[in-house]
Amino acid sequence: MTEIAILGAGPAGAVVALGLRRLGYAVRVISEWRRFAAVEGVSQRVLDGLRQAGLSRALACAAAPSPRRVQWNGDGQSINQECLLDRPQFDAAIREDLHAAGIEVLEARVLKVASADDGHLINIESGEPLRADFLVEARGRQAPLAGGRLRGPETLSLLNQWREEPGRPGSAVESLPDGWAWMARLEDGRCYWQITLDARDLPPRDQLPDYCARRRSQSALVRELFGEAALQPASLHARSSTAILFHEASGPNWLRVGDAAMAVDPLSGNGIFQSLSSALQAPAVINTMLQRPERAELARRFHQRRVEHLFLRFARTGRDFYALEQRWPEQPFWRDRCAWPDTEPMHAPADFSQVRVERAPVIQGDLIEEAEVVVTADQPLGIWHLQGVELAPIVKALRLGKLGRALASLPEPQRRMVQGWLLGQGYRP
Repeated sequence: MTEIAILGAGPAGAVVALGLRRLGYAVRVISEWRRFAAVEGVSQRVLDGLRQAGLSRALACAAAPSPRRVQWNGDGQSINQECLLDRPQFDAAIREDLHAAGIEVLEARVLKVASADDGHLINIESGEPLRADFLVEARGRQAPLAGGRLRGPETLSLLNQWREEPGRPGSAVESLPDGWAWMARLEDGRCYWQITLDARDLPPRDQLPDYCARRRSQSALVRELFGEAALQPASLHARSSTAILFHEASGPNWLRVGDAAMAVDPLSGNGIFQSLSSALQAPAVINTMLQRPERAELARRFHQRRVEHLFLRFARTGRDFYALEQRWPEQPFWRDRCAWPDTEPMHAPADFSQVRVERAPVIQGDLIEEAEVVVTADQPLGIWHLQGVELAPIVKALRLGKLGRALASLPEPQRRMVQGWLLGQGYRP
């Protein structure tokens, strides 16, 4: 039986482990637990992703939606909501989900991984080295930075934590002349404030707690959400928020997922959702590499293209958020981020002249195979099915002047759906 080791027990590693376990693989998860307290605000799409992945205990950790204030470009609003998530509690619940699925979880610090064609030797801090036939790298931004990669503007986030009296939960985000800050208060009185800045020109490390306290004292949102304790120096954890895309997200017997494959700026979207997005496809990719070695390169190409597509989508989302802030266009922080990674639009306008049929890798059941897909201006990876209807035969029939016959073979609801999709792509009969 193939032995698979997954390094990292975060959302990405857990999703891959559960998916591979359902396929009958022997899976061992090796993880060093988070060393600092943190909280995240998650959206409904994150909760849906956790539910889809089978992380029911982790899903139950999400608090009820609470209001989120947004102060951006001089405008304020409080119409948004997000669910606050205690990360240590969430991480512990993930481990419970893995144990419930019969997956071995080993708490250990990985010191070194020696990889060869016939497998991997994993040296851990305590205990004998472990062997694995296949390796999944899911240690997030802490994963070794080997290989070529694309890096965005160097960014650092400073997370502060303190405690106040219990009270109403809530969160807020605000733009600043040299960065932006996100803050949250949990119902039990735990308080978090994180400022994201350019990594250059920061004070020395021993001065950062006082620096952060001074920055909080300048914020009206901080005074609204927190009490006087927010104006005092607090415990601090610094972490990189630089966007990174690895040019090689897989090898003959290994795969990168989550932030270990692509990590984007925290403004681009929720980090958990990004991790889930690249991890959900991984079990089918790995299963193909192991069970259909003749399709291994196809599966790896599928994974790489999906990772790159997701990265650019999230990076452009962050870019467009940054561009909404117009008050400090000459400040290096905003200038460098409102045009990165490119100037391509988030969504390309419909152009039927670009609609074409190509062969591309797709997920079919638990395997990756090649099929005819329809490539559009806004879907460069191609669309195989539209709610169960294969699109390639429809487009090919249209090119041959036989669209009416192809549509006539569909039930009325599907026919209307396909007609609407064609019109949406710019097709005009």
